[in-house]
Amino acid sequence: MKRFISDIKNYWNYTRYAATSDLKSEVAGSFLSWLWWILDPLLFMLVYSFVAIVVFGSGEPYFPVFVFIGLNTWNFFSRTVKASVKLVSGKKSIVTKVYVPKHVFILEKMGVYGFKMLVSFGLTVVLMIFYRVPVSFRVLWIIPLWTLLAILTFAISTIVAHFGVFVEDLLNIITVVLQLGFYLSGIFYSIEKRVHHPLLQTLLVKCNPISLIITDTRNILLYNSNPHYFALLAWFIVGIALSVLGIHIIYKYENSYVKVI
Repeated sequence: MKRFISDIKNYWNYTRYAATSDLKSEVAGSFLSWLWWILDPLLFMLVYSFVAIVVFGSGEPYFPVFVFIGLNTWNFFSRTVKASVKLVSGKKSIVTKVYVPKHVFILEKMGVYGFKMLVSFGLTVVLMIFYRVPVSFRVLWIIPLWTLLAILTFAISTIVAHFGVFVEDLLNIITVVLQLGFYLSGIFYSIEKRVHHPLLQTLLVKCNPISLIITDTRNILLYNSNPHYFALLAWFIVGIALSVLGIHIIYKYENSYVKVI
């Protein structure tokens, strides 16, 4: 871990510069520029709201905000993990010429999608004000929730990035798994209200960390209720353990990446 911390310090400027460059290149030549970072989840929110409220005649309190929270959280996680699959091979021009710790590439992507999530979260705040959502001190739980989201995203991305070098079809597998995870994570419905079987509800909420984070974010921001303390603590420990494992694997095998890509 000392080596990892040292690498983060040494390559911090590179990580920040690379993330900024990615963001600038993404909106270069676009008429609406960075507004797409808000419009993308906003349009999906409108579609899901229409389907749930108009077509199926159901919804949750503050439903547009409800959906927006789920989409923002899921997009950060899924896009980072998916991008990590081909991250090393995609940086072939850099990897084959100079040494850069492969974790830096993951942190770069997390910076890009994390910034987009923060921009979109600004609209969440606007919607909460518009719907006059009552706010309490529990909103401070957003800090540990986002911290857990970052740890789990980093942990899974390191493992995916490693195997993505050697398994050609991993991107297809991850795409399918993420698509399944999207529907099982309660992005546009409340698992606790729609799933009544206790065991199945526990599996879908507490055994799926992203679903847990989405549910608890809604609880603290919209419904002034407590998060699932012990489940969050358990996933924090798992996230740290998986991060250590992912870091160890990449350091152990990163010299062989050049031979493969």
